[in-house]
Amino acid sequence: MTLRISLFAKIFLGFWLATIAVLASWLISNQYFDTSPDPGAITHRPERPPQRFVLRMIYDLQNLDQKELKPLVAKASREHNVDVYLLDSQGSDLLGRRTPAEVEQVATALEGARRRAFQRNHRQHLLAHKIYRQDLGMLRAVFVFNPSRHLLGMLGSNFWLRVGLAILVSGLVCYLLSRLMTSRLAALGRASRQIATGHLDTRLDVRQRGGDETDELARDFNSMAQELQERVEAQKRLLGDVSHELRSPLARLRIALALAQDHPDKAQGYLLRIEQETQRLEELIGQLLESQAGPIELNDRIDLVSLLKQLCNDANFEGAQQDKHVTLMHSVEQATVASSGDLLHKSFENILRNALGHSPQHGTVSVTLSATDDHYRVCIQDEGGGVPDTELEKIFEAFYRIDTARARETGGHGLGLAIARRAIAGHGGKLWADNSGNGLAVTATLPRRDEDS
Repeated sequence: MTLRISLFAKIFLGFWLATIAVLASWLISNQYFDTSPDPGAITHRPERPPQRFVLRMIYDLQNLDQKELKPLVAKASREHNVDVYLLDSQGSDLLGRRTPAEVEQVATALEGARRRAFQRNHRQHLLAHKIYRQDLGMLRAVFVFNPSRHLLGMLGSNFWLRVGLAILVSGLVCYLLSRLMTSRLAALGRASRQIATGHLDTRLDVRQRGGDETDELARDFNSMAQELQERVEAQKRLLGDVSHELRSPLARLRIALALAQDHPDKAQGYLLRIEQETQRLEELIGQLLESQAGPIELNDRIDLVSLLKQLCNDANFEGAQQDKHVTLMHSVEQATVASSGDLLHKSFENILRNALGHSPQHGTVSVTLSATDDHYRVCIQDEGGGVPDTELEKIFEAFYRIDTARARETGGHGLGLAIARRAIAGHGGKLWADNSGNGLAVTATLPRRDEDS
């Protein structure tokens, strides 16, 4: 299970972590430099007490056993690069080391009541401080700081460098967090520009489920791009199909017009052909406009039982010449649905005439109407042998025809089922097709009205 963290939580945690990083770096640096020797702080602030490292060393030098003094001094030299000398009143080092001249010089500055003395040269910082031991009396401790050339040494002696480091750390953390949170938005911007230049197959790489708001935005973007690509491709196909469908009748019109001009004695027959092709063009344009119409306003009511009875009677009349029959079965006496004009009439008429046209001679088209708690179901089944399973969705596309030759002979343009699906979807229903074994079954569902539920 993937943990979903919202964008708000990421921003909140991001700023919180950035603040923690700044404070932590500041506290750690202060802790380090407060417990480590800082010659700059000592020599530049003589009016203040020595820093914590020197105070601790002075305490240990005054109170530790004499056997522990040598390891203490060696540790300070090894870990902190600070040499410590303990001088008696004659200027001799209690640990038996040779006393450098600069150490003797700063030690002699401790005269009278003066307890501290400072000295600085180009190589070292020196601090002399009086201490008192019960076993040895008054002594002089001299700290020789050897300034470090590495980064920590520079940080220890420069306050503003530590401030700059804290700002740098916080800026780096905030930059990384910002890049993490805005990388998806940047990718979305690049993908949008690619789509704007015509690359409609552009998609964002995103998980299928889960994630934060940016993941949801990326998935919505991919869905939008997919829908846009499908619509543009559909419009291109539609334009190509319309051009193809218009080309044939226009060509026949030109031929009939030319023949009428060349053979005036047969002009009447050619004029009838021109009228026939003109009617086909008008019908095609009307169906095309109907298939691409805008939103449907449901401002009427219609009874499906009465509608289907009328359509079945008309279909029986048309199919009588080829001994084709249409039967109607309904489990309800009345099925009232919201409608818009005669759209449902045209839709079911298109489906029924399509089924009648594909049924063989002496065949039967079965129409059934049933009801559930929330919708009515109309199934129109023919005996025409069905269509390949791969074609079941394509038959609802505009200008798509499986039997091109037969459709052109009967004057079909492949728009009937496309108009029907759009109209039924506009009524809040669904339309689909299945192979029933003997033929094709086209099923439509329409929502029931509240008073009929």
